[in-house]
Amino acid sequence: MSKDYYEILGVSKNATQEELKKAYRKLALKYHPDKGGSKEDEAKFKEINQAYSVLSVPEKRKQYDQFGEAGPKMGGANVNWEDMMRGFGGNTGGYNVNFEDLGGFGDIFGDIFGGGSRTRRPQKGADLETSMTIDFDEAVKGVTREIVIDKYNECSHCSGSGAEPGSKIETCKTCGGSGQIKRARQTMFGTIAQTTVCDTCGGSGKVPDKKCSRCHGEGRLKERVGVKVKVPAGINSGQTIRLAGKGEAGKAGTPAGDLYLTILVRSDKRFARDGANIHSETEITFPQAALGTTVDVETVSGKVKLKIPSGTQSGKVFRLSEKGMPHLNREGHGDHFVTVNVKTPTRLSRKQRKLLEDFDSASGLF
Repeated sequence: MSKDYYEILGVSKNATQEELKKAYRKLALKYHPDKGGSKEDEAKFKEINQAYSVLSVPEKRKQYDQFGEAGPKMGGANVNWEDMMRGFGGNTGGYNVNFEDLGGFGDIFGDIFGGGSRTRRPQKGADLETSMTIDFDEAVKGVTREIVIDKYNECSHCSGSGAEPGSKIETCKTCGGSGQIKRARQTMFGTIAQTTVCDTCGGSGKVPDKKCSRCHGEGRLKERVGVKVKVPAGINSGQTIRLAGKGEAGKAGTPAGDLYLTILVRSDKRFARDGANIHSETEITFPQAALGTTVDVETVSGKVKLKIPSGTQSGKVFRLSEKGMPHLNREGHGDHFVTVNVKTPTRLSRKQRKLLEDFDSASGLF
């Protein structure tokens, strides 16, 4: 009985290449033999690779859709697994299964069994995340603040090198100065070549003959430090600022990570915000609505005069162009929308009641 490659990968026959790739990554990671699975998992893994090796190549997929598993030039029944595993770092023996094409899947397999001949770069310091709360007016104008965080910071004694000042820096004997270690591993698929960062020098190819007396060769220390942050005008609550190189310092001079700062903006009872647009309300009396008037409206940039024409109905919305929030990282402002509510009096004097009755009678509306 022929196998349905789409069913094996758990996708529809109309699946895009991206959907195929995601399904393959998930299943291959789940059933990979080096994770200590059963013989059934190993067979499933081979089946998954066979299906993807066909469906991931448009020409082969077209032939499969037309002729099925036995189609011409399918090649699906003769899978050379040793060639395919070598192919994770280069050629694939005709199947073109390339971890680079899988969006970093090679790194996942590399963590499982050393995958291919990929070279791992020295790891930078860890990224950090934190938040900061600012006032609404500060979001309007922008603000510069300093936040205090605990993180690994570059050692000031050795300037991050990990070497005691005045000591000699020598070529790493473990890697011969290359910063990389090459190893060969025997797996069920054959010999796998692996290149990794040297554990001794961290990829720099150099080691001090005497480690720093303060950081003990790590090049960094845990400290409480202040970080200046420039918050741009127009930022919205929940948006994140990336501060490059302000995360944790890397070991022995490797690059620092980044700091991701989420900005929280306090609300302002005067305004409701919608992106760069501002909404507010103002009240006028019935005579003002009927006769027309001019009122002061509070905006994010100060008070402005709003002309209310005669006959204005309650709930009418007026637009104040360019009186909203500044656009984030570009010129211009949003708009300010003012909803006018006509206030109906709840208590009337005899004189007021008589005047309204006379007005109602004179209007002839009812």
